[in-house]
Amino acid sequence: MTGGRRALGARAVAAGAAALTVLAGLAVRAFTEGDLAKYAGDALYTVLICALVAVIAPGARPAVMAGTGLAFSWTVELLQLTGVPAELSRHSTVARLVLGSTFNAPDLLWYVVGAGCAWAVAALVTSPGCAPRTSASR
Repeated sequence: MTGGRRALGARAVAAGAAALTVLAGLAVRAFTEGDLAKYAGDALYTVLICALVAVIAPGARPAVMAGTGLAFSWTVELLQLTGVPAELSRHSTVARLVLGSTFNAPDLLWYVVGAGCAWAVAALVTSPGCAPRTSASR
């Protein structure tokens, strides 16, 4: 498989993972409540960001992808201390979904959980044992 086709395939897998993550988040919100729904949503938020990083940069190592997703999630959470996301969320559903509105320190931990899960899956999927065999490698 050529590099361009491999990147396209990796992007397709990452886009599929992003779509499944959104569906998982919707299911969690629909079928659970309370802390389980909230903190699972936090972890899935970071998993989604990691998947989007993989769409943008399909060749990124799993640690880079997970670290970028975690850094983004933490930045958004810490930005909530300024009140800017709360103000934007009052005027936009998209802003509310992406930026949230209220800082909650435990969210920082759950973003780590999401990044760790995304890293583990990406590391497993990109390990040499999972790579498709070509006729040259047989």
